[in-house]
Amino acid sequence: MNPSKGGTQSVGGRPLWLILASALVAAASSVQADDPPARDVVQQFSPPPEFAGDLGTYKSPLKFDDGRVVGDAAEWPARRAEILKTWRDQMGAPPPLIERPKVEVVKEEREQGYTRRSVRIEVSPDRTTPGYVLTPDGPGPFPAVLVVFYEPETAVGVGGKPGRDFARQLVKRGFVCLSIGFDPRVIDTSKSTIKIQPLAYLSYVASNALTAMTSFPRVDPRRIGVLGHSYGGKWAMFAACLDERFACGVWSDPGVVFDETRGNVNYWEPWYLGWEPDRTRKPGLITPSNPRTGAYERLIKDGRDLLEFQALMAPRPFLVSGGSEDTPDRWRALNHLVAVNDLLGAKHRVAMTNREKHDPTPQSNEQIARFLEYVLKPAKADGRQ
Repeated sequence: MNPSKGGTQSVGGRPLWLILASALVAAASSVQADDPPARDVVQQFSPPPEFAGDLGTYKSPLKFDDGRVVGDAAEWPARRAEILKTWRDQMGAPPPLIERPKVEVVKEEREQGYTRRSVRIEVSPDRTTPGYVLTPDGPGPFPAVLVVFYEPETAVGVGGKPGRDFARQLVKRGFVCLSIGFDPRVIDTSKSTIKIQPLAYLSYVASNALTAMTSFPRVDPRRIGVLGHSYGGKWAMFAACLDERFACGVWSDPGVVFDETRGNVNYWEPWYLGWEPDRTRKPGLITPSNPRTGAYERLIKDGRDLLEFQALMAPRPFLVSGGSEDTPDRWRALNHLVAVNDLLGAKHRVAMTNREKHDPTPQSNEQIARFLEYVLKPAKADGRQ
């Protein structure tokens, strides 16, 4: 299967992503239902009372482009395929995934309770990237998380702002973590043969990193999620939605809807969705003198928003770790995704937590870790760690 081309494997007529995601979260719910931390996580899947059932003015992703409404679960794969094709057409199609990405171990260091390896990974025909693999002590197989940001050091605690060392925190809780970095503002399209929107390119990079992770010793390839904060949250969101192999996603305050009043919810910038080969807008808010460009311009013109794209996750679970950009009222959009999962008979798939500011906090990081434990550590009886 090549997720970059929207292919879908099936078993007995049911999409493979539906079978795997349903089994994964059902196991999590059944095994951990009596666990107090798990009960805390379950609360993340419900909006505050003031937003319960509030759909705002957003267009439902359950409506086909021709106006028909998805009537039952059997019709969802056709609508999902339509959404995937629409967004792929707007962003551009990447090349085929790398079948066996090269991974070079540069350095290995022992830390308390885990091993940290400095690596270089082939993530695109035109790029290898540095990263770190953190592996907990023990036999495994372990769940795993791909952590994405501007550079790989922050997530492993080698520099960077406090609270963003997601990989270092998670490896101590029994997750294998791969941290990679990429600054989208320095993508030089003139030197690359891959001419697609930067967020589509970054998703392709993440997919190849995921392929590499499936071959890591002691990693369970069925239990790999993707996590990012801010820009990394945008990257993690697009990667998870476009590649069915990611079992879940955690998106920390990326901006989960298009919002031109918020300077940090800036999908219009040329390093996200606003790239054009022969026109570059100045960074900053949309104004008459600095208009929309690229795929972003076309998506807005067509009346599309991110919740349609995020519907590609269903029924796989995701968490929005919201801050200043993703406040509780974003539930008006997320409730549409709950409706998609309800149609599929899937519960506890759409979660959000909230904090006051953009920066992660100890509490929000603990909520992220508990969510990942709930979703990716569903069973102990079968010998998994």
